[in-house]
Amino acid sequence: MTFAFRLAVGAMAGLLAGPTTVCAQQQLPAQLKGEVRSDVPVATQVMRWHMNDADVNSFAFRNMDQLFTTRLVGHSGAPSPLPKVERPMDFTYSFAGKTWTAQQALERTYTNALLIMKDGRIVTEIYRNGSNERTRFMGWSMTKSITSTLVGAALADGLIASLDDPITRYLPELKGGGYDGVTIRQILQMRSGVDYEERYDFANPGIAASNHINALVKNVARFADVARTIKRKSKPGEVFAYKTIDTAVLGWMIERVSGGSVAAYTARKLWEPLGTEADGFYIMDGEPGTGREFSGAGFNATLRDWARFGQMMLDEGVINGKRVVGADWVKAAQAPAGPEDGPEGGYGYQWWTMANSPAYSAIGLQGQYVYIDPASRTVVVKLSYFPPQDGEVSQETLAFLAAASAWKPQS
Repeated sequence: MTFAFRLAVGAMAGLLAGPTTVCAQQQLPAQLKGEVRSDVPVATQVMRWHMNDADVNSFAFRNMDQLFTTRLVGHSGAPSPLPKVERPMDFTYSFAGKTWTAQQALERTYTNALLIMKDGRIVTEIYRNGSNERTRFMGWSMTKSITSTLVGAALADGLIASLDDPITRYLPELKGGGYDGVTIRQILQMRSGVDYEERYDFANPGIAASNHINALVKNVARFADVARTIKRKSKPGEVFAYKTIDTAVLGWMIERVSGGSVAAYTARKLWEPLGTEADGFYIMDGEPGTGREFSGAGFNATLRDWARFGQMMLDEGVINGKRVVGADWVKAAQAPAGPEDGPEGGYGYQWWTMANSPAYSAIGLQGQYVYIDPASRTVVVKLSYFPPQDGEVSQETLAFLAAASAWKPQS
């Protein structure tokens, strides 16, 4: 037996016997290390840290219940019917000086699922990337439109006396900070004036990114609690500045005035009356007993149930003959509070309004849309996985949505 052969045999025996040193476990990025210890496993923190990344978000956005503690929003009873008369998407849209087919838009705009309804009937229903009719998709900031609807329900129930009440009437914990003297209406319109820049530069985290890390990645803080100490930047009501903390405060208020959880109130006032066909859920910023629903951007639902929400808004608060929210609220929610000069248009009560169009939309991070056009009686739900910080794809998607709205399928 040669020396080389004996060396090779010895090396193989060592491999079969197993490593002699322990392999290193995943390490937390520097931004996730802090003085407060998190009980969330390191691997889960790392996955939450990367969930928006372009190479995993198609999967993460439809499996959030695998990453977070959740709170169920139950459905009950027979689902509201959604008649289906599918038609080929034989329309085109224009973007950046070129014309594209609707089918091309599916890949070009990173589509996980798409549903188009015309006058209450489904004409297109498409699932991609392993999703199906049972998949529950993360709505991100489309949740803001859900929370707005709950505020309308609480107002109708008399749990809130007036939108012009100061928020501190219902959350006295906010006295003395930036929210002191701010009305519910101003918060609905993202005109609270508090100093909270909606910037998620995780390499150099500011107040918003740090709050995301502590509340949603590490679960060592409640997302809304930063509102207790936040400072004021501008006079309430004067400046529009989009910020998730505003909606989180509204969710906290719903919890307080309803005497229960946001999820329970969502089920009672929205999910059950809508006649949904599947349970929805919120991701939580901590375990039950300490955590709250992420009411600013954490609601998940099936494609069809997002469509039912849109159809109810299109039909001025009614679905399947049942009133869910008042017609006056629906009208007020879609009325822009200021000029419609932003990239998405204007902003109402947690709904984006389209410039030079009666259309309006719930819009969520990285390509989530419930787009409603009263003029053509169209609802489009598009659930996507945009690459982070790609503004061009969102503008192309708006062009696609406008074309889908104008589309008249052949009968």
